[in-house]
Amino acid sequence: MEQMIVRGIELGLTKMCFTEHNDFDYPVTETDFAGKFELNPDAYLYDFLKLREKYDGQITLCFGLELGLQAHLARKNAVFAKAHEYDFIIGSSHICNGQDPYYPAFYEGREQSAAYLEYFESILDNLKGYSNFDVYGHLDYVVRYGPQKEEGYSYEAYRDILDRILERLISMEKGIEINTAGLAKGLHDANPCRGIIRRYRELGGEIITVGSDAHTPTQIAYAFDQAAEILKDCGFRYYTTFEKRSPSFHRL
Repeated sequence: MEQMIVRGIELGLTKMCFTEHNDFDYPVTETDFAGKFELNPDAYLYDFLKLREKYDGQITLCFGLELGLQAHLARKNAVFAKAHEYDFIIGSSHICNGQDPYYPAFYEGREQSAAYLEYFESILDNLKGYSNFDVYGHLDYVVRYGPQKEEGYSYEAYRDILDRILERLISMEKGIEINTAGLAKGLHDANPCRGIIRRYRELGGEIITVGSDAHTPTQIAYAFDQAAEILKDCGFRYYTTFEKRSPSFHRL
């Protein structure tokens, strides 16, 4: 965590939010083990507070959470999220009907388009029973790992389900995240793609945060200049940050 802070300061960041990841019921595979993505929030908060005090005056640090959503976990996630006072909560989908699209098994025996559709349908199911988050993260995460990735994929190809997701988020007064890890992984666009971001704005969406999904200090703020240009191209003039779960808007 301290290496992340030092790197953020080196890059000239004035504010940074940690969003440690919790995903209950992560499927066990040959290479993974139960509880891999279950966070100890007390230990996380303890280290965070020490470092926030140490670097006070150099950078503003916020205490966030990325919460893996699954429809059957709504109550368990609600209890977990309320246990601490987070500045910011990302709701995200890594598990779709018991499988992580990170692994090839999610796509085996069917067309990539069917796998992508199943993933988007699971997001809509998640939104029906859970609302304690601020933005939905990397809405098209699945595209990072599909066999053909972006080939044959676009907002227009999944317009019906994506519009339902975006309309639902807007009605819930929730935002979305532009996540630059897609660019870091060789995609031509961030997550979500430009078409989704543009459509969210067209439908009246205003809350959008910028994240690099940095798992190492070298990834912090990756392609943020490109993210700013994407947002402007999609009709945004502001991006959003959160503190104490309250949004602030900043001119691009």
